[in-house]
Amino acid sequence: MESEVIFRPKWHSAFRLFIFMMFCSFRVAKAEITCRSCQPGNKWRSQELLLKFDTSEYPTGLKREVYGDGAVRSAAAGAESRRLRCAAGSAECAPDIRVESAEQKLQRSAEKQDAGGSGGGGGESKFAKTKVSNVQTSGEQKTRAGTTRCRRSSDEDHGDVQSREPGEDARPAGGRRRVTRSDSRWRGAGPRQEEQKLNSSTFALTGDSSHNQAMVHWSGHNSSVILMLTKLFDFNLNSVTESSLWRSTDYGATYQKLNDKVGSKTILSYLYVSPNNKRKIMLLTDPEVESSLLISSDEGATYQKYRLSFYILSLLFHPEQEDWILAYSHDQKLYSSVEFGRRWQVVHERVAPNRFYWSKMGLDKEPGLIHLEASVSEGQALYVTCKLQNCTDANKGKPFPGYIDPNSLVVQDEYVFVQVSTAGRPIYYVSAKRDVFTPMKLPKYTLPKDLHVISTDENRVVAAVQEWNQNETYNLYVSDTSGVYYTLALENVVSSMGHEGNVMVDLYEVAGIKGMFLANKKTDNQVKTHITYNRGRDWSLLQAPSKDLKGNSIHCVLPYCSLHLHLHVSANPYTSGNIASRDTAPGIIVASGSIGSELTSSNVSVFVASDAGNTWRQIFNEEYALLYLDQGGALVAIRHTPLPIRHLWLSFDEGRQWNKYSFTNTPLFVDGVLGEPGEETLIMTIFGHVSHRSEWQLVKIDFRSIFNRRCTEADYQTWHLHNQGEPCLMGVKRIYRKLKPTSRCVMGKTYSVSMTSGPCDCTEADFECDYGYERRTNGKCTPAFWFHPSTMSRSCTTGMTFLNSTGYRKVVSNNCTAGVSVQYKAKREQCPIQAPKGLHLVTKEGTLTATLGTNITFLVFLEEGDGARTSITLDFGDGHALTYSNVSSIEDGIKHIYKAVGIYRVTATGENSLGSESATLYLHVTCQLEYIHLSAPFVAVRNKEVNLTAVLWPSQVGTVTYIWWIGNSTEPVITLEGSVACTFPREGVSTVTVQVSAGNTILQDRKHIAVHEYFRSHLLAFSSNLDDHNPDVAEWRLDVSRVIKNALIQATGVGEDQLLVTLLPGLPTAAEFFLLPDKLLTEGKAEKSSARLDQLSEVLLSALNQNLVQFTLRPGVQVTVYAAHLSAAPLVDTSENHSGSAMLMLLSVAVVGLAVFVIYKFKRKIPGLNVYAQMQNEKEQEMMSPADPTEGTASSQRELVHSLEDLDSELNSRPREMKGSGHVVNDN
Repeated sequence: MESEVIFRPKWHSAFRLFIFMMFCSFRVAKAEITCRSCQPGNKWRSQELLLKFDTSEYPTGLKREVYGDGAVRSAAAGAESRRLRCAAGSAECAPDIRVESAEQKLQRSAEKQDAGGSGGGGGESKFAKTKVSNVQTSGEQKTRAGTTRCRRSSDEDHGDVQSREPGEDARPAGGRRRVTRSDSRWRGAGPRQEEQKLNSSTFALTGDSSHNQAMVHWSGHNSSVILMLTKLFDFNLNSVTESSLWRSTDYGATYQKLNDKVGSKTILSYLYVSPNNKRKIMLLTDPEVESSLLISSDEGATYQKYRLSFYILSLLFHPEQEDWILAYSHDQKLYSSVEFGRRWQVVHERVAPNRFYWSKMGLDKEPGLIHLEASVSEGQALYVTCKLQNCTDANKGKPFPGYIDPNSLVVQDEYVFVQVSTAGRPIYYVSAKRDVFTPMKLPKYTLPKDLHVISTDENRVVAAVQEWNQNETYNLYVSDTSGVYYTLALENVVSSMGHEGNVMVDLYEVAGIKGMFLANKKTDNQVKTHITYNRGRDWSLLQAPSKDLKGNSIHCVLPYCSLHLHLHVSANPYTSGNIASRDTAPGIIVASGSIGSELTSSNVSVFVASDAGNTWRQIFNEEYALLYLDQGGALVAIRHTPLPIRHLWLSFDEGRQWNKYSFTNTPLFVDGVLGEPGEETLIMTIFGHVSHRSEWQLVKIDFRSIFNRRCTEADYQTWHLHNQGEPCLMGVKRIYRKLKPTSRCVMGKTYSVSMTSGPCDCTEADFECDYGYERRTNGKCTPAFWFHPSTMSRSCTTGMTFLNSTGYRKVVSNNCTAGVSVQYKAKREQCPIQAPKGLHLVTKEGTLTATLGTNITFLVFLEEGDGARTSITLDFGDGHALTYSNVSSIEDGIKHIYKAVGIYRVTATGENSLGSESATLYLHVTCQLEYIHLSAPFVAVRNKEVNLTAVLWPSQVGTVTYIWWIGNSTEPVITLEGSVACTFPREGVSTVTVQVSAGNTILQDRKHIAVHEYFRSHLLAFSSNLDDHNPDVAEWRLDVSRVIKNALIQATGVGEDQLLVTLLPGLPTAAEFFLLPDKLLTEGKAEKSSARLDQLSEVLLSALNQNLVQFTLRPGVQVTVYAAHLSAAPLVDTSENHSGSAMLMLLSVAVVGLAVFVIYKFKRKIPGLNVYAQMQNEKEQEMMSPADPTEGTASSQRELVHSLEDLDSELNSRPREMKGSGHVVNDN
């Protein structure tokens, strides 16, 4: 059953405690509505894909937190609203977020704030299944995340007014106008009557005065059980520190405390109820203390506790199976239970928050199927379908071919939506009835910045699109039944943004009247309310009331003046929004708003319409919260006031007259109103406090005593739905049965809305413009400048027929017949024979890169032409090509494996008897860059050119970019070649860094080069036992170089600052020593410096030749150092005719690989830049398994080692003398 709750959002500044009530009259959710964020109620919101608190706020100063649908009439997507809060990580991150019907919360706070009220009714309608995001309107004050603040006056504020009724002689806060009622009957005449009293009882929750939150579940459905969980939430600790569980079995007259039954020390945080069996209750403990579930199968009378190994962030109950639950954990894992939480198992890991859905009967193959979005990496996700208890890789389905954008999966009714961004622009895909995905076709130059799916009912999609030139408004688009083709319904609909980034669009669907909507549109910076009776085909302004409350005429002439309504609804059935309607009371709409040229937040009054918005009456000139009683047979109004009250108002004639009743003897600060679940709603509980220090007071009101009989047929009348006199709406004439305004009787639970309808002849008003067509000022639909009607037959096959649009299509769910239907509906025609046009070639992943040795899938699409008779030839650019007889034979794509790195020109050609069309794609085939080495001289001569070379492994990885940082340069040198030449103008140590970018990989190497005017060097050799212990790694070479240097110093006495030693890579082991001039002795004396270096060189060579230089590598391993008697030509020659540094570079390059140097230095070719364009039409498609990576690795290593050995042998056979200077800091 469903329930009502009125929330009192207007309280005085000194009142300290709030109640925040969540009611658990759960409904089976139909599905999520919006792709970004939506919430139950008629207010449509979009998500952001991505996950936040949902609030509904009011223009009069109060911001309220709303929590799902609970008892909202169509509990379709309340769970979506709730589960968004958890991902936001706020204080109220509640596990009930994904519950399809959840507890509403009342909350009280000790903070002071100025607040205003909000008028209107309970905010329910068919679109209660939509989810709504955070919203803040002008004048609202932000409150702590996760709390809803409604204010009550403190004792100091109200003084002596507790004994009087605020509506009679107390002036309202904020200077608002009031209606003074001196009689118990509004708009009535006659003598003053005795006060009318309602049958009520009061119960105080003793001992819970410190608790600031409550969660309430009223079973309804002929059950008298009410469960209430009260708790103390510490906002500093962000956790619950105390809790109490209360249970009533007499409709709330009395309550029993159940703390002993759940454990006196157990702290409870949330309460859940199965949407399919109200007797099954689930309580969740505070995870800060323990992670457990308490389960009851007897409406909360007894409980069993079960430990959990994870923290629950959100729950999703199955819409039909009462024991099936999905739970989302804090570590992004999705769990499932088929035993109502008694046992759990992991379904999938890395699941996106709020992006998991149950299957839908009739559409999915099995009831236990789960739709979910799995995160792959940052910026990439997958749409996966999974079996409930067997989610293995073999059983997973991937309905969408490729990656999707994170937080973009929405499964709603028969539609599935995903988003894929390409080149920075989003592409939206839709699948209808679980068919293949197709891009959504908006008008060509819509260019959306933001798109949110609003509704998917009645076999069509309503989308709110923010276009490239919009900032604060959205355009509404409606689709055909496929969800693919969209046309404009209304421009510049007002939107508002919550503090967490969620969008709310001012669109409201009136309950009980199919095709009727209200929307706030911005025109010339003025917000005006519009109404439609045919699903957005036509919109008009609202006619203002003809008289005010006092009976004075209101002069308001369309289009300059009209009635404007606030369309904020409440997702919480306990809280009143600005507008309300009911399925059981068709035509009755209650809303707050203003009269004038535009919508304002000041001078807000409450209005009612009894004829579906054709005419309106003003019923209050200040804000009241309204509640529907007895399926709309009566209305209850409670005034928003900062003062304590003891009266409410009742109307039995659709708001024409109001009677005042007292519901308690002691004035009460009202925090909220809880109505009995169900449309009957004849029992109501008011939550409040006598003072801010008092216990919670629960006042149960039984309205049954004010009705003296059951309604009979004589109490009903017929009512004809119309639009300003036009009886044909949505193609039919509708006649409803309604209660007479003069009848004061109970309709009861057996009452159902009765409607008869008769068909109407089709007129032009029953048709909207088709995709690609726009309505002109004369009302005709003509093609847009960008649209070519012939494209609509692109999927046509010669010999078949297709429906050729006339520019019109019938409004979805319109039931008109005959009339002008033949003139406007699409004509069936023979498919034309046309040449192929609009051929598209893409990769399945939508990228222009592929990895060497892996399968790459190409997709080919044809926009126009006979696909069955158009052959497709695909040339892969590497000498292989394939030809297919028609387009349909390659729907799953064409796979190919490339054997070599390079850039390939891939060409697709479509051809039939009338012509041909081609499409080209340039594909970069790469492999992973694993290692780079910077080859550079250890020393360099000042102002002499030095070559620097980056050696890659593997040598061919694709297109590579080299970034060089040389010396103290602040700007890098960027090249496509692996080598550069440079000079060093100053002596000292210079650092050279090279970064190599290949695909998504960036590696770097760094060398330090010492620059001097003079130096001497000589190659060193070692006894053969050193080779047995050489691992050929950079760190080992550095350590051994230091040992050799120390051995040379000990043997010769050469100064430490004048001697450098470096060990060369490769085997056999070789090294080189460098003698540097002593600057203190030879500064400015080149000849003396050179002679001094010659002397030191002779000393060193003499010691080496006498085997005086030895070192111990490890115990038992003594290594002797020799001078290499036969060496290469001098690497450094300081004469003017030679470049010594270039010769030194030759040795360095030879050590790391002569073959690579030749490629980079002399051939001057970009690595991997091989473009192939050959065709072999007769070859079949080749399917290859990825090549073994170890094969290439071993081969390359063997070639490198072999070349180094040959080079070292040659170097060791030649004598060597060097001049110059150098310093080695490290060698990588």
